[in-house]
Amino acid sequence: MTTRHSAGILLFRRNGDDGVEVLLGHMGGPFWASRDAGAWTLPKGEYPPDEDPLAAARREFAEELGVPAPPGEPTPLGTTRQSGGKVVTAWAVEGDLDPDAVVPGVFEMEWPRGSGRLRSFPELDRVAWFDLDRARELVVTGQRVLLDRLAELLGA
Repeated sequence: MTTRHSAGILLFRRNGDDGVEVLLGHMGGPFWASRDAGAWTLPKGEYPPDEDPLAAARREFAEELGVPAPPGEPTPLGTTRQSGGKVVTAWAVEGDLDPDAVVPGVFEMEWPRGSGRLRSFPELDRVAWFDLDRARELVVTGQRVLLDRLAELLGA
């Protein structure tokens, strides 16, 4: 079995209280619709072995959110392995983005399963800013380490 690799950008901003907020997206589609905890992710996506991971992270940010990644300097957060085996490589970028400006990409899947009908769903059905404590409660378990690494880098 081949390991799947994803790359993403963890966008963060500093608030006036010396705190940090991160931008997360709630995964779209019927499986995630009624879930909250563990259903949020940084904007990321799979990439082929011949693509530069940072270029893939920027491309996936734009594809998933419909807007380009802010131009800030990317800081490597390393990799993490999610429960399904996917390896996620991430960079932190300081910047701002209005969640209302997001126009999510879509994917198609057969739904309901076995029906033979293809339906379109948004990659991310909501996007919001969260402080690090709340983000840890909501993000996919395998990505929590990325939040911890960001907090360590920023002394938050």
